[in-house]
Amino acid sequence: MNPSLATASNPSTPGWLRADLCQVADLDRLVQTGTQPQDCPQATAILQGVPIYDGAALRAAQVAFKDPQAWRRRLMAEWAQVWRSGPGVLVVQGLCPDTAVVDAASVEFRALIAESRAAGYGGDHFAKPGANDRVWNAVEKLCLRAPDVFAAYYGNALLATVCEAWLGPAWQLSSQINSVNPGGAAQTAHRDYHLGFFTAAGAERFPAHVHQLSPFLTLQGAIAHVDMPLESGPTLYLPHSQKYEAGYLVAGLAAFQEYFDLHHVQLPLNKGDGVFFNPALLHAAGHNRSTDIRRMANLLQVSSAFGRCMETVDRVRMAQALYPSLLQASARMAGADLDAAVAASAEGYAFPTNLDRDPPIGGLAPQSQQDLMRSALAQGHRPEQFNASLQAQAQTRLS
Repeated sequence: MNPSLATASNPSTPGWLRADLCQVADLDRLVQTGTQPQDCPQATAILQGVPIYDGAALRAAQVAFKDPQAWRRRLMAEWAQVWRSGPGVLVVQGLCPDTAVVDAASVEFRALIAESRAAGYGGDHFAKPGANDRVWNAVEKLCLRAPDVFAAYYGNALLATVCEAWLGPAWQLSSQINSVNPGGAAQTAHRDYHLGFFTAAGAERFPAHVHQLSPFLTLQGAIAHVDMPLESGPTLYLPHSQKYEAGYLVAGLAAFQEYFDLHHVQLPLNKGDGVFFNPALLHAAGHNRSTDIRRMANLLQVSSAFGRCMETVDRVRMAQALYPSLLQASARMAGADLDAAVAASAEGYAFPTNLDRDPPIGGLAPQSQQDLMRSALAQGHRPEQFNASLQAQAQTRLS
C-alpha cells in the first residue's frame, strides 16, 4: 500500500474500509499538501494549487524538440504524476485550438439537447431535475449525425496525449453533454466512475486494494463549449483529495461535504479549454449564479483498454437457460448458494448501458441483470415473465 494514502481500515478486518471510521482530519492532512512547481515544469502557472498548461505552447514545444516522441513521453509522465500523487487535476488552456470547431460541435450538441428534451430523456446522478440538460452517449450521437464535425473536433493529438498519459494506448472515449442552466444549483461533492457510482454501503463491499485500483481505470475531463466565468459555476475541485484512500465512502457524509464547501477551489475556463482530473478527486459542478450563461461542457470519460473481458459471453442467454432451474431449486437451495449461481451466470454490473432509456432511477446506477434475476426469483416470477423482463432490459441497453 502506498504509505502516502490515508486509511480508514477496520482493525479487526485488515484490507477493508468503513465509512464510520473516516475522519476529516485524515483528508485534511492530504489536502494541505502544496503543489510544487518542480513537479509540473511544463505548466505555465499554478493557480489555487492547480497546474495550468498552455496548449499552443505545448504543441510548439513538441515540434521544436529534437525528439518529439521523447518530449511527449516526458509530458505524459508529468501529467500522470499530477493526477496520481500531485493535486489530481490540471487545466490545458486552448486544448481545442480552433474555437470555430468547438462552435460547430456546440450547434450539434444543442440540437441533441432539444431532441432529448422532446423525447423526455435526461436526469443526472448528482444534480436535481431541471438544474441542467444532459445528453448521454454524445460521442456516438455526434459521430452519427455530423461525422465531419466529429473528425475535426476529436482529431486532436493533444487530447489523445492527455488520454494516453493516464491510460496508455487503446483507450476508449465516451462523453456526455452537460449544460447547467442559469440558477442551476451546485452538485454535492463526489467521486466518479467506477466506485464513485456506488453508495457508501456498496463501496464498502470492495476490498481496500480495489479502492486504490478504481481511479486507474478511467480519466475524467471536460471541454468548455462557452466561456465559463466564476459566476457561471465551473466545477469545484478539492486538490489532493484523490489520495484519501477511503474517499469513495464519504460523499454522503455531512462533515466531509462541509469540509469540501470550505476548501474547494474553482477556476474559470475559456471556450476550448480542457480540464482533466483523477476520477477519485472530490469535485462538484458549481452553482450557476449568472442570469444568461448556459454553461455547456463536453464531459469526457476515458476508459482503460483493460476494463473488459477476454471472451464474449451471452449472459442474457445464460440467464434465460438457468432461471427455471434456479426457480425450482430456490425453495431448497441456501440463499448464499443461490446468490453464487446468479453471480456466475448473470451480469452483476449495471454498465455500460444506454442512460437515455435506462436511467438510474432512485440511485446512482440502473438495475443490473443480477438485480433483475434475484428480484424475479424472490417474487416467484414464471420463466416467461422473467424472459420478457430480461429482453426488455437488454433492449434498453442498446445504443
